[in-house]
Amino acid sequence: MLIRVLRIGTIAIGLALLFHLSRAASLVRGNEEVPGVSWALGVLTVLFGVRALVTEATQGAAANLQKDLLWGLSAGGVLALLSQWVTSVPLSPSN
Repeated sequence: MLIRVLRIGTIAIGLALLFHLSRAASLVRGNEEVPGVSWALGVLTVLFGVRALVTEATQGAAANLQKDLLWGLSAGGVLALLSQWVTSVPLSPSN
């Protein structure tokens, strides 16, 4: 069980980190942010989460790697969306 949690966590943190680095590199190059990218990431996150639930319920222990990948991608999408939301919210009101 601990191995599964470590795999899921590694995938989730890796995806969120890569998403953040890609976004930062794009902004440094002077590219504007693509409209709707948060919605697209949200939809993919939900789809991966639903697929993880279905796979968890229908597949046996032989599919643990696939299930961990799906759970990790879903959790990574949530982390990426949360980090994007946190970095876009101003910490103090500007006057």
